[in-house]
Amino acid sequence: MEPRNDTQISEFLLLGLSEDPELQPLIFGLFLSMYLVTVLGNLLIILVTISDSHLHTPMYFFLCNLSFVDICFISTTIPKMLVNIQTHSKAITYAGCVTQMYFFALFVVLDNFLLAVMAYDRYVAICHPLHYMTIMNHRLCGLLVLASWFMSDLNSLLHSLMALRLSFCTDLEIPHFFCEPNQVVHCACSDTFLNDLVVYIAAVLLAGGPLAGILYSYSKIVASVHAISSARGKYKAFSTCASHLSVVSLFYCTLLGVYLSSAVTQNLRSTATASVMYTVVTPMLNPFIYSLRNKDIKSALKVLFEKIKISPL
Repeated sequence: MEPRNDTQISEFLLLGLSEDPELQPLIFGLFLSMYLVTVLGNLLIILVTISDSHLHTPMYFFLCNLSFVDICFISTTIPKMLVNIQTHSKAITYAGCVTQMYFFALFVVLDNFLLAVMAYDRYVAICHPLHYMTIMNHRLCGLLVLASWFMSDLNSLLHSLMALRLSFCTDLEIPHFFCEPNQVVHCACSDTFLNDLVVYIAAVLLAGGPLAGILYSYSKIVASVHAISSARGKYKAFSTCASHLSVVSLFYCTLLGVYLSSAVTQNLRSTATASVMYTVVTPMLNPFIYSLRNKDIKSALKVLFEKIKISPL
């Protein structure tokens, strides 16, 4: 089969989670519900953080950015999936697919960086409490977020440009509900060695690096907390990390689980189903984790709801 030049490609076909017509209404309702819960939950976190002056601290500044990224992350994939189900179509344009790949890579790496930055914030707060506000000043917080965006943007731009150099055959079916970069690359007829090499190097540097930073930060936190004599002091120190640690565990465990399982199983549809965990479920659960396990957020939510109740219609 002769490969076609990628400029001649008009569209890819997203096969989705299931091709059973009877399951499509169920899938549509389920994913629409999860999408709305994710967007509203993260918007609520942003609103509470902005409206309550007590939450104008580095920790909640980073949380606000994480909530914004989670909204963008899920909005990269789910709306197109819902539109395709509703219109009984599997098509996504070539330009749309490359754009989706770009934003998917951008926000998944940005999640990594922000979680690492938040771990560093907790490390400074617990291990250097007297110098916390001096170290975590507005300038440094802004620079950390800007650097995270810059590195993530460079990575996603590189992957998108690498995808544009590929040639594709007539088999343009992607066994996924979005243009997952690895699946798109392996639809190509041309040599993908360079693309695979870039993916592996980026995974080591941009996923392994932040993860190493998180592990290092928490190793220092554990050592610092262990040195506290009172049980109440230990509990108070760890309680400030509980929400972040839960989010980190959820994100990395689901992400690693999906890609390790994809290396073992040859069932691509199962891999697509498993990827729902970190692309949809994790962003959806983050607001619940922070609102249920964080006293400051719960207090701010109560104040916000009281203001809504007493405000005139």
